Amino acid sequence: MMTSPLLSIKQLTVDLPCGSDRPYAVNNVSLDLYANEILCIVGESGSGKSILSSAIMGLLPDGVTVSQGEILFSDHALARESDRNEHDKGNTHNHVDKPIYRDILTFTDAQMRAIRGARIGMVFQDPMTALNPLKTIANQIGEMFRIHTKLPKRVIHQKVLSLLNDVNIPNPEQAANAYPHELSGGQRQRAMIAMALALEPVLLIADEPTTALDVTTQSHILTLIRELQIRKGTAVLFITHDFGVVADIATRVAVMEKGNLVEQGNADDLLNHPTHPYTQSLIAAVPPLTPSDVRIISKEIILTVNSVSKTYQNHALFSRHRRVTHAVDQVSFQVPKGSTLGIVGESGSGKSTLARCISKLLTIDNGTIEFNHTDIAHLKGKALKQYRHAIQMVFQDPYASLNPRRKVGDQVAIGPRLYGASKQQARAKAEQLFTLVGLDREALNRYPHEFSGGQRQRIGLARALALDPAILIADEPVSALDVSVQTQVITLLDELRTKLGLTLLFITHDLRVAAQICDQIIVMHAGKIVEQGIASQVFLHPQHEYTQRLIAAVPGRGWNPPRLIDMSPAIHI
Repeated sequence: MMTSPLLSIKQLTVDLPCGSDRPYAVNNVSLDLYANEILCIVGESGSGKSILSSAIMGLLPDGVTVSQGEILFSDHALARESDRNEHDKGNTHNHVDKPIYRDILTFTDAQMRAIRGARIGMVFQDPMTALNPLKTIANQIGEMFRIHTKLPKRVIHQKVLSLLNDVNIPNPEQAANAYPHELSGGQRQRAMIAMALALEPVLLIADEPTTALDVTTQSHILTLIRELQIRKGTAVLFITHDFGVVADIATRVAVMEKGNLVEQGNADDLLNHPTHPYTQSLIAAVPPLTPSDVRIISKEIILTVNSVSKTYQNHALFSRHRRVTHAVDQVSFQVPKGSTLGIVGESGSGKSTLARCISKLLTIDNGTIEFNHTDIAHLKGKALKQYRHAIQMVFQDPYASLNPRRKVGDQVAIGPRLYGASKQQARAKAEQLFTLVGLDREALNRYPHEFSGGQRQRIGLARALALDPAILIADEPVSALDVSVQTQVITLLDELRTKLGLTLLFITHDLRVAAQICDQIIVMHAGKIVEQGIASQVFLHPQHEYTQRLIAAVPGRGWNPPRLIDMSPAIHI
């Protein structure tokens, strides 16, 4: 590590617009980043992590301003440029080895454009929104060279292919000519990393680059960043709320809470011996990967899925070729009443399609789905309405699934109204459910945007419970939530299961969460079930190679945080 920092943030305060919950996004933060290290900034949503990175890049949102502090950047290229200028003036003393710091906050727009990409690269959380959907991957990566260099087209093309190869994208030539929507999420993220590293910047900022990715893709991205950092000596500022990721890659860790830097230090020390109460609470909220002792559940079967298949057929425009995708392929399993069945696997494994088939949001091609020994797979009209209320679904993104123009109380009450309840009865039901999921009754009169992510997920739960379902399907309900909010939602689901006698189908790619809440586990790959069994058996003694690969890819697998929730998996009686 260098004795002098590459980046030095001194007493930085970033103010929020008037009317915000608090006056600042970042408050008096001082932080150093050195070459050849990965500094992880950790904290919950609203802690100021992303605003801090935006301030470094000069990309603060409208109305968000820096009121005090400095962001000092030391760049050897700038130092060499300064020495050349001094030499031209007749000053022959050499300053190449002496750090030259410049305050980024004083740079003009033109100066910032000159160092973005060339000196400081950035990988954003959602590559689909950061990439231009109308340009090929080669065009977008090549733009870095066209703006900052005078290289000919042929050389730029070769460099693009070399970069795509460096980030382990299969078939670089094909990927280069593809548009963003034609790549998988992991491939788009790799393309973003290739773009950020195109000009070999001395500093790479990665803002939640693996949050929405599967564990195997996440593992590949983390390995890639770590290898690139070692090979090129790049300093990495890695922003995350996942302590498993921190345990895997961090050299040092800084913890932020509500805009304040509350703790920082060596990664091993901070992960194993945190001193600040907020850091301790965050680490305590990380679920361990090892399941608890088995929990006793009933032998009564409430749901039987038998040989269910669902196929998608896509016709390419101006083409005779038809692409067939077997999203769910001959899937069979049973769910005991009052239990929690976890369905795990990577994106594209068929988890969500299976959930939509069971909840009758999709029609299956063949097979049967029996609820209480009645086949509901092919029911229609009034017969379907009789059973639809019995199986309800909680979606991954509660903000997208809630109507932004309607008060949340009305959205929870609409289900009972459709099944004959009066307006007063439906309202009373909504009030009861808000209390049940831990929300104030006054919140019924507010709109979705007025709630946090965790609160919106509670509203989604209340809406699903409004029809008194026997089975609740939760499709990735905590994947985008902070660890502490995640813990609250998991605890709530377990309490609801006990209070209401619910049967849960819990769909997730987060194996730590699945280990804590699920009685049984189904592992899906390419539309098929490759392994199933009691949670403890699947996690502790996985039989299938794919399951073994999933568990091995869990970030921070070798680090076990303190257990916060005791949710025991099941045994049959």
